[in-house]
Amino acid sequence: MTAGTGSAGVAELRRAPKPWRLLWITATWGACFVAIRWGLRDSSLLWFAALRALVAGVCLVLVAEVQSRPRPRGFHAWLLITVLGLVNVTVAFAAMFAGVSGLATGTAAVLANAQPLLILLPAWWLYGEAVTVQTAAALAIGFSGLLVVAVPGGGGSGALLSLLAAAAITGGTLLSRRLAGLDVLAASGWHFVIGGVALAVWAAMVEGPPVINWTPRFIAVLAFLSLVGTAAAFVAWFTETRHCRLDALSAWTFLAPVVGIILGSLFFGEWPTGWSAAGLLAVLASMWIVLRPRPERSGT
Repeated sequence: MTAGTGSAGVAELRRAPKPWRLLWITATWGACFVAIRWGLRDSSLLWFAALRALVAGVCLVLVAEVQSRPRPRGFHAWLLITVLGLVNVTVAFAAMFAGVSGLATGTAAVLANAQPLLILLPAWWLYGEAVTVQTAAALAIGFSGLLVVAVPGGGGSGALLSLLAAAAITGGTLLSRRLAGLDVLAASGWHFVIGGVALAVWAAMVEGPPVINWTPRFIAVLAFLSLVGTAAAFVAWFTETRHCRLDALSAWTFLAPVVGIILGSLFFGEWPTGWSAAGLLAVLASMWIVLRPRPERSGT
């Protein structure tokens, strides 16, 4: 077991995720893929991603200051926040936006949410969260079900970028566990600011000065992505990562691509194939297996 996760900490970490909180988080993240597709009509890719992060980060930092929340202090805290920002924001957002631009919305949502599978071994290695064969098999079945629904939407470089986004988000989730002892709202805000600044520098180098069409649609999309899909959703997500097993928590993210697939079908006509019902049933079955209550073994 990793140092710092004593018996009391393990008991706290094993509480079940809060269903209603996870439902709105994952539904919001699923809707973000549609919002990204819309926003890319009015903005270049990297500048759009940078704006999403910066607006979210500045708003969270301002709220933290108004509420007199404790600021991050010390080299270790700022190093963690910086690394988290570069991984969870700079890399993840750039790859996610690029994946959406190169794939059908549903396919991008599926591949960018491969976190439940990617997190199993690191969670066991870093935090001693041993995973049963049953749980691993259930998550594999669930992801296979999503692939059955979404793979007809395409592949290629967009698929690789979406998988890179999934790997970066997985790294962010693992790092967020280390935020214990820091105010989650302030730390979240600063990691978005740092990651957003890095994205803006990257955008300036690759895309040049920002060229954005500030239509009412773009402003509405940016507000939703930044305030709801990023600021609110990630603060709630990081709060849950402090207290729940990561395999059970990440299983909820399977719902994000389901929402993305449904919305992509409604708004962009990206209708899944006839296998969609079987694939979605596999997703729901895998979630039920992973999330159903289990009796605690004596001595744990």
